Amino acid sequence: MAEERHHTEHIPQWKKDEIENIKELIQSHKVFGMVGIEGILATKIQKIRRDLKDVAVLKVSRNTLTERALNQLGETIPEMNRYLNKQTALIFTNESPFKLYKLLEQTKTPSPIRGGAIAPADITVQKGPTSFPPGPILGELQSAGIPASIDAGKVAVKETKVVCKAGEVVPQKLATMLSKLEIYPLIVGLDLRAAYDDGTIYEPELLAVDESKYFSDIIRAAQNAFNLSVNTAYPTSATISTLLAKASAEAKNLGVNSVILEPGVMDALLAKAHVQMTAVASEAADKDANAVDDDLREVLGAAASAAASAAAAAPAAEEEVKKEEEPEEEEEDHAEEDGMAGLGALFG
Repeated sequence: MAEERHHTEHIPQWKKDEIENIKELIQSHKVFGMVGIEGILATKIQKIRRDLKDVAVLKVSRNTLTERALNQLGETIPEMNRYLNKQTALIFTNESPFKLYKLLEQTKTPSPIRGGAIAPADITVQKGPTSFPPGPILGELQSAGIPASIDAGKVAVKETKVVCKAGEVVPQKLATMLSKLEIYPLIVGLDLRAAYDDGTIYEPELLAVDESKYFSDIIRAAQNAFNLSVNTAYPTSATISTLLAKASAEAKNLGVNSVILEPGVMDALLAKAHVQMTAVASEAADKDANAVDDDLREVLGAAASAAASAAAAAPAAEEEVKKEEEPEEEEEDHAEEDGMAGLGALFG
């Protein structure tokens, strides 16, 4: 005990003040979290702090001082120390851990990668033109492993290529060319490692909720529950109106189909009878029209046959007439000749 007090007495005042400040922030906010800030420039951290100032407090401190503050608070809070490694900042808010996670995800933006860094995923350069005119840039791209050539007066990437695989070290030349091509392989922002809320620690896997899918699932579940209640005739405050409407419709259909003469179904019965009557009348009219059409077709057929017969007989009659007329002409010719002969005899 004396040794611990002796050690504490040699802690500078500014460190004591920092520890107390961390403890005060934890106790005055509903939720606090550990966030990773490695690889983030100080200017970006300042911008994130300004953007979150209305909903959260971001504090960067030494890991050792943070650990001391957590240990002094006791209970379950010291368990957050296991998320305290590398470059870590603390964030405090009165929002839920889920909203905090969503806010921090929105701080992440694409960022260039530095030479010597580890590629977080495959880095791919897509085929296509660039904005660079022919010049030394062509050789620089090729030396960085990017297939380039001149096309239509511009430097172009000849083919899509994976220039660095996930887990590999990014060469400095490649990092420089990727930056010039505006290819940013990193997604940089505050990385929430864990959030503490009233004795419960939430990790990102629990906080990464797809809100649109979650909402759709709730709606689908409500619809399925409603349909089940209606189909099983289970009355609830949400389904009773639908069940009564369904029962009324089924009772009315039964009355109509069974021809039960009740005031509630008389209109439907009369309408049904009218439809049936109209259908019968229409069918009878169609039959009468078909009978008339048959008689008309019979008369027209007889007339056509008579006309055809008359047309066939006309040439034969004409031939007979000609045969009867020809002998008369010959008789006339002979009489004429006999007359002439008589005159010749008279006048010698």
